Amino acid sequence: MSELRNDAIHSRYERDEQGLTSWADYRLDAERIYITHVESPPILRGTGAAGRLMAAVADDVRGRGLKVTPICGYAAAWLRRNAPDLLA
Repeated sequence: MSELRNDAIHSRYERDEQGLTSWADYRLDAERIYITHVESPPILRGTGAAGRLMAAVADDVRGRGLKVTPICGYAAAWLRRNAPDLLA
């Protein structure tokens, strides 16, 4: 497992597991981040990889003092259950 990477040039958070990368695309606007898409490679689906990615993203967003507006359905559901304080 690896740490969260923020590829700000491509507006994408990334996290590796088992040599594969899960990612969350985002758009940053002032004090708000819009999470537009979350995806894990097919082999990692159902393993919790996307949830671990979202937990790391939530920690980073919280540390930066941002609020989240999820566009992605998975991100919205995960945030409602696990980090409602970040929703804007």
